[in-house]
Amino acid sequence: MTLSGRESLFLAIVKRDILLLSRRRMEAANGIVFFLLVATLFAVAAGPGRDELRRLAPAALWVAALLSSTLTLDMLFRDDYEDGCLEQFLVSGRALSGIVAAKMLAHCLCTGVPLLLSALPVALLLSLEPASLPPLLLALALGVPIFSLLGGALAALTVGLRNGAVLLSLLLLPLYVPLLIFATGATRNAARGLSIEAEIYFLAGLLLLALTLSPLTAAAALRLRMGS
Repeated sequence: MTLSGRESLFLAIVKRDILLLSRRRMEAANGIVFFLLVATLFAVAAGPGRDELRRLAPAALWVAALLSSTLTLDMLFRDDYEDGCLEQFLVSGRALSGIVAAKMLAHCLCTGVPLLLSALPVALLLSLEPASLPPLLLALALGVPIFSLLGGALAALTVGLRNGAVLLSLLLLPLYVPLLIFATGATRNAARGLSIEAEIYFLAGLLLLALTLSPLTAAAALRLRMGS
């Protein structure tokens, strides 16, 4: 990887991963397609009763977003593991946690941002109350990076394993439960006119914790997997 004098390794890896994901649009879009399909099927299955749909919509939207995010996490380190780039990163003398953080950021930009943008039409499809939309988008803006950060840490632990994608999903789902509880709680409380400060503070704290620990954890997991 060649770097210009001003370009840092962090930015170079972000640009590289975005470029690689853009060349694999179909695989990168699997999560968004899954998100839209689950929301549409839920709206159809709920039937014509809009009151029941509104009551269950926050949980349905967040479960769909959570599950869709797991579909693309296996890509985070897979290609670098297969083509030997991970070994080069390990012996390069650079901070592996910074390299990992760059890959997580690229994943969030390519998969999380489209998920966030598609949330508004999905919320309208699920007949969410208008008062719930700003808190929903705020909670998603805090929660979507957590998907990439927590998922990236566990993706590093399962990279190279047979059926690693299945194992990754099983490991991730229990970790997502607190996020799911507080995120859906924020949306429901907003619809009822209640305060959402506690839920938003919890999500912000969880994001800061993930930003601090996930790159370090992922770097340690990669060293363990690569035997160095």
